[in-house]
Amino acid sequence: MTESATPRAARRLELGVRLHELPLLVGLVLLWMMLWHEVSLLSLVSGVVLAIVVMRVFYLPPVELAGRFNPWYALRYLVYFLWNLALASWQVAWLAVRPGPPPPTSIIAVRLRTRNDFILTMVGLTISLIPGSLVAEVDRFESTLYLHVLNTPTQRSITRMRRDVRHIERLLILTLGSKQEIGALN
Repeated sequence: MTESATPRAARRLELGVRLHELPLLVGLVLLWMMLWHEVSLLSLVSGVVLAIVVMRVFYLPPVELAGRFNPWYALRYLVYFLWNLALASWQVAWLAVRPGPPPPTSIIAVRLRTRNDFILTMVGLTISLIPGSLVAEVDRFESTLYLHVLNTPTQRSITRMRRDVRHIERLLILTLGSKQEIGALN
């Protein structure tokens, strides 16, 4: 009885892993169809076959999510991101056309509180999408982002950038983080 239960449990676990990969499969198939500019049975089938081959050849470890989503903090994150995107775009545009010497730049390290790879990646992407800052390096094991930041003439502007990065991290933890990560914020 235990021998037959063990293979069944293994199949369930394997099925769980396969179901866990379903969003990646769907995303790759949609990307394939967009690349070909065609929605047809042939592009769907060839996309599924190619996605399965890619998923097996280029195996990525599964991203562990907390399984929770807070729409209120997601909205706050989105508003914060869009506001800073617009504001920074104007600031960088002004720096590009204003007379005078080029603005000073800095490489700064920002140590994050989270150890979650997904949130670390999302913070890095958010910072890189806002003009005037770019992730130069990520130390995954220390949970540290090294940023190249434009227009940092004073220590106060560097401190403000670190505070902005930590605010983005906080919003993302409150949106997607586990209960332990939310508890660690306080």
